[in-house]
Amino acid sequence: MTAGITLSHGTTTAEHELAALQREHGRPLFALLLRLCDGDRQRAEDLLQETLVRAWQHREALRADTFSSVRPWLLTVARRLAIDARRARQARPLEIGDADLENRRVIADHAERAAAMLDVREAVKRLTPEHREILVLLYFQGASVAEAATTLRIPPGTVKSRAFYALRALRRVLPGYAADLQ
Repeated sequence: MTAGITLSHGTTTAEHELAALQREHGRPLFALLLRLCDGDRQRAEDLLQETLVRAWQHREALRADTFSSVRPWLLTVARRLAIDARRARQARPLEIGDADLENRRVIADHAERAAAMLDVREAVKRLTPEHREILVLLYFQGASVAEAATTLRIPPGTVKSRAFYALRALRRVLPGYAADLQ
């Protein structure tokens, strides 16, 4: 490539040579970059443009007599740019747009959960001792119906009915939580 002589219509020979490089090597470079960018056309186009800018910045490397073609040099530059771009994306956290945030599931914060636990504890204290005992065994300690029946020395059917009535009593005491107690 030459130093950039201005032609009569305002463009330089360097611009013409850059356009010729793109015409001659643009398709193979783009194909390589598209594969390296996992099919992301926008990123591949950006990297193709960056590759051509590097060629324009290092015109002396393209004029070296050691090359029979400039394509290997261009492909190497393109490959290295793609690798650098991939590493840069992996090094920083994933960017999330507003549209992505709108579709995300809302998770209650710890303060809401702690307040709800306090409400439930107070409501459980208001239950009869039999109902409280059943709920503590089944829901707080994770016992099965059979295990609760063995622990309390009552039939499994009685455990089930006490649990039913205990939950019904809780629904009355905690009206805002009725959906959670179904």
